Amino acid sequence: MTASLDTELLNRCAEDRLGPVALHLRQELVPAEGQGAPFFPPTFATDTKYNIDELADGTRVALVDSVGSQANRMEPIFLDDGYRELVPQINISYGDPKKGTDGRISLLQVGHRLGDALVRCTELAEEAKAAFVALKRRDAEPIARLAPTSLVFGAWDSRDTGTKVPRIVQATIRAWDVSRLSRSAQFNPALDYAELEVMKDEGEMKQAERDGYAERGFLHVPSTGDPGGIVAHGPIRRDITVNLVALRRLAGGDNGKLRRYLLGLSLVAVTAPFDPFLRQGCLLVLDPDTPATWCLVDRSGIRSELTLDHGAVLGWARAAAAAFGVSDPREFQFDERLAKQDLAKGKKK
Repeated sequence: MTASLDTELLNRCAEDRLGPVALHLRQELVPAEGQGAPFFPPTFATDTKYNIDELADGTRVALVDSVGSQANRMEPIFLDDGYRELVPQINISYGDPKKGTDGRISLLQVGHRLGDALVRCTELAEEAKAAFVALKRRDAEPIARLAPTSLVFGAWDSRDTGTKVPRIVQATIRAWDVSRLSRSAQFNPALDYAELEVMKDEGEMKQAERDGYAERGFLHVPSTGDPGGIVAHGPIRRDITVNLVALRRLAGGDNGKLRRYLLGLSLVAVTAPFDPFLRQGCLLVLDPDTPATWCLVDRSGIRSELTLDHGAVLGWARAAAAAFGVSDPREFQFDERLAKQDLAKGKKK
């Protein structure tokens, strides 16, 4: 059973220029193993360390999931039954079936959305470019017809028109007052391969040989002092903001229908059940002792608690999508020729 929904409030959020500035959800999380248990934040490609900042008072705050990562986790809900009819379904096929490299990916699974390199490698490229150019003229309807989640979660056409699309939905997870842990491990091969004369004794090897055999699993490999997760002595918070000012700055066609449609998509994404498995060693669940709270934030700074039920929001979003009109599904093919042309532009720079 779903709770009643204040549709007048949602209409005001979408249309009243001087209306509320944001909807904010705060959820407190705990590791599945319980309060105080270690868990693993992300490491990034250029570093094996965690993103931990120290505040002026000495409090250490760890980034557990970034804005971009949270967006990429929420967006694929629109691939699921019961949700997919809310947005245009655009799929891109790639590869060669004869070589076993073929596949198919949805635009909803592409990291940079409409601004991704993959889009520029298809016949969708010119249409996407035209949509970004239209947005520079304050006309958001072409993107909403083509890829509305690029407006909900943001996009940046950094390699072509330079258009930046501010995200309506922003979410992050941070842990407060954290301590770092380290871990060590030891790998032991199943057999003594030198004794079996598969290779020479380790003491006779050069370092490059040792590294090569160790990589293949033929030698003992110690690992010490690696990042071993963190413990949060303070809260682990997931904060989600629905930016109503960014929403109301979007125009195109029937402004009211456009904004209600995008607000519906935003609220569906943020009220959907939280997926707790962020990465290996990071299974976080809602804290049953601290209920999640939704607040309506007025431009005066006054915060008013409210209830947003997912089932009721989904019904409202479906009506808004029907009024706006969702584009039909489309299929595109990865074009190697377009990809090489785009790569050539990068080489010239």
